[in-house]
Amino acid sequence: MALPMTQQAKYWGIAAAVFLLLVWLMGNVLVPFLVGGAIAYFLDPVADRLERLGLSRAAATAVITLVMFLVVVLLVLAVIPTLIQQTVALVNAAPDIARNLQTFLTERFPDLTDETSIMRTTLADIGAFIQSRGADLAQGVVSSAMSILSALVFIVVVPVVAFYLLLDWDKMVARVDAMIPRDHVTTVRRLARDIDAVLAGFVRGQLTVCLIVGAYYSVTLMLAGLQFGLVVGAIAGAVSFIPYVGAIIGGVLAIGLALFQFWGDWFSIGIVVGIFILGQFMEGNILTPKLVGSSVGLHPVWLLLALSTFGALLGFAGMLIAVPVAAALGVLARFAIGQYQGSLLYRGLDPVQVPRDEDVV
Repeated sequence: MALPMTQQAKYWGIAAAVFLLLVWLMGNVLVPFLVGGAIAYFLDPVADRLERLGLSRAAATAVITLVMFLVVVLLVLAVIPTLIQQTVALVNAAPDIARNLQTFLTERFPDLTDETSIMRTTLADIGAFIQSRGADLAQGVVSSAMSILSALVFIVVVPVVAFYLLLDWDKMVARVDAMIPRDHVTTVRRLARDIDAVLAGFVRGQLTVCLIVGAYYSVTLMLAGLQFGLVVGAIAGAVSFIPYVGAIIGGVLAIGLALFQFWGDWFSIGIVVGIFILGQFMEGNILTPKLVGSSVGLHPVWLLLALSTFGALLGFAGMLIAVPVAAALGVLARFAIGQYQGSLLYRGLDPVQVPRDEDVV
């Protein structure tokens, strides 16, 4: 005989509370395992496809690990040093950019030459502020990232965790499925498929979009001659995780830098503008519909709320679990709404007594 719903809700509530408490208490310890699990989840479809091509699970995992290792080495040797160099150069160039902006505005708005002008004083302070705070911010971000994801984590823990989770992924899924309460196995499996569809459509799809968009902006802006094209492209690609925000931030930053670098050369400025117009068109009409889809059901506002809430409560580990938890809560909310709309509480009458449309005069 099944347990009453009140007792089931109590037990599942306690399990959820214990899970969140463990994440809160062991956040930094769990980070490499969460990262490794995310990598394994992201690469599981690739391993499944290699298995369908005839490779064993172990061979498929080994091939994926080798390819990922080569990609990481390429990034470390070729891309990351240039990215850091351009970021430092951009921070150091902030005072010159602010002074150029001040000169540009004072030439067209003579009132700004007044020494007591609030706008002039503000513009004069912007460059020094960005330079001082920007360097501190960049150093703080790097130091924080390295304290959480240390060299040991990158070299040993995350790859090992990802390798073994990817190797045993199907076995773990089968094991979890065998532990589902038999009274609810059909419903839980359906909800799990819906959650996986949301995660697969959003996380895998959106990360792929971010990589493609970031690479496109970085390469094209560098070919266009923009001094900090790699940094702008990386920022635009990273923030593209939130629809339209990446294009807006990257576009404003790139066009602003292009105006200072190419002032008077309207053709070069137009090329930079065209790059972002084309990139936004490809992202909105080709990449996102094909790789993410329009029926994911994970609204950007809901995603921002989840990232902010879990990040504030649980730190970096909370941000890692924010998207899966948000996807699960979204699916459960839609399931609950469906159950409510099919209940007598919503319908108000027994289904047999509900009048049909053709019976209404």
